[in-house]
Amino acid sequence: MPTPLEEIRRLYYETKPATIKRDLARAIELLKSMATEEERERAAVYMDGLSLMRSEWRVRDRKRPQARQRSRRAE
Repeated sequence: MPTPLEEIRRLYYETKPATIKRDLARAIELLKSMATEEERERAAVYMDGLSLMRSEWRVRDRKRPQARQRSRRAE
């Protein structure tokens, strides 16, 4: 059975735009289960990465429909 850190690392590398919300929620639960501050510090880089991916994908998804609307107006 993987440790919480190993599971967070796996989530970080395998997450996709369609699963980021679920994966980040799972990573937060795993982070809360860690016993020591040292463990949480080691996981911080993956947590930050998951958060950044969620933000970037959210912004990208919001921009897409607007780009389509602009191209239709130009036609």
